[in-house]
Amino acid sequence: MSLRRPSVRARVVAVVVAVTAVGLLATGLLTHAIQTQQIMDDVSEDFDQEIRELQRLADAGIDPETGEQFRGAGRLMSVAMEQNVPGSDEMFLSYLDGELQQSNPPTQSRVVADSPLVQEVVDGLTPRSGRTVQREIETEIGRVWFVVVPVTVPDRQEVGAYVLASALDRALATERSVMRTYTVVCSVALVLLGASAWLVVSRLLRPLRQLGATAARVTETDLSERVPVASQDDLGELAGAFNTMLDRLATAIETQRQFLDDAGHELRTPLTVLRGHLEVLDPDDPQDVRETRDLLLDETARMGQIVEELVLLAKAERADFVTLAPVDLGRLTDDVHDKARALGARRWVVDARADVEVPADAHRITQAVLQLADNAVKFTGPDDEVGIGTQVSGGRARLWVRDTGPGVPPQEAERVFDRFARGSGAGGVPGSGLGLAIVRAIAQGHGGDVAVERPDGGGARFVMTWPARGATPSGPDEEVA
Repeated sequence: MSLRRPSVRARVVAVVVAVTAVGLLATGLLTHAIQTQQIMDDVSEDFDQEIRELQRLADAGIDPETGEQFRGAGRLMSVAMEQNVPGSDEMFLSYLDGELQQSNPPTQSRVVADSPLVQEVVDGLTPRSGRTVQREIETEIGRVWFVVVPVTVPDRQEVGAYVLASALDRALATERSVMRTYTVVCSVALVLLGASAWLVVSRLLRPLRQLGATAARVTETDLSERVPVASQDDLGELAGAFNTMLDRLATAIETQRQFLDDAGHELRTPLTVLRGHLEVLDPDDPQDVRETRDLLLDETARMGQIVEELVLLAKAERADFVTLAPVDLGRLTDDVHDKARALGARRWVVDARADVEVPADAHRITQAVLQLADNAVKFTGPDDEVGIGTQVSGGRARLWVRDTGPGVPPQEAERVFDRFARGSGAGGVPGSGLGLAIVRAIAQGHGGDVAVERPDGGGARFVMTWPARGATPSGPDEEVA
């Protein structure tokens, strides 16, 4: 059985704490090294100062009490020790011919005087010794750093040794105490950081948990769940993108369901007609066969038109349903006017033409206009007028088809664009009720819409509008309103 990996939250918190701990450790070690070196430098500087003072006293050679030359190395070291006050961690000792003469402070200096290494260095001095010796020893009070300075007086054969010592562990005790405090503070800080990071990461990852819970609740039959978007950061954008994906899925499934419902509803009647005529067909009657054949072909053609329109409406939900490109509205107006005239003998006119290039799909716009023109032909007579026009104003393109027919009642102005919806005046007029739904799908594919208006002179005017951003004049003297 495989072990479960730690959660993202735990891994993020662990990384944050680990990186911070490494940073604090590096800072502490660097600070400890710098402080330790500074203390060692201070001790060395104190030794150098004491040695320089001893050297000045020896060079002067005058006993301050008698005003005469020093009688021996022992007196010189005694005066030097009297003139220098040792620090809390310092010790001064003087030896004459290998024998301890004086120490300050006496009690603390014992640990140095009892050291065999110190005695060995002192015993090794000769009248010709002129070099100081530095060593480090382990004592009952910890490490001790000592310096042995040879001391001689002219015309005297005695050999003196002036010993300067410092208890290093005591000198470093304060710094170590600071480091222990630093360690405790860092440990507490890491615990607080871990707890704070846990809370912050938990809050940051809450949208992901909500997204996972929402995804778990989404089913094939229920796509209504959405992730709450409570922020505008990256996770908020992720939640928004997830909701958009669910919207697309819901739209696709709804389109599929509606397609199946529409196909089942609209094709059921033609199929019933086909089945009914085939059941009563007399194969021995040539006249009945011919009449039935013509009727079946007519129904088959109507079924084919319905299927094509349903497929077109299904494609309207796809991203590539509309392909925008610069289109010359003036030329498009002339083209659709010429094509529409073949739909029926009406008084075809061009109300207005905008000689402007706008982003549009020329094929889909032509398809929508011809559908509107076909509807106008169906609801008008030979003496009626059908007008087509285009205009660009306020950053939007407008294209309309108007007629002088009976018009659309105000209460039906919105319903006529629904699938299979037909106006109250459509009795006896052939059609599937999908044409205006296709026109709306094309308009919405362009980011616009379509509406029906009732002009002052009567009739109906179907107006498509869509954004015309970046519209440019197609002629040298044209202006965009």
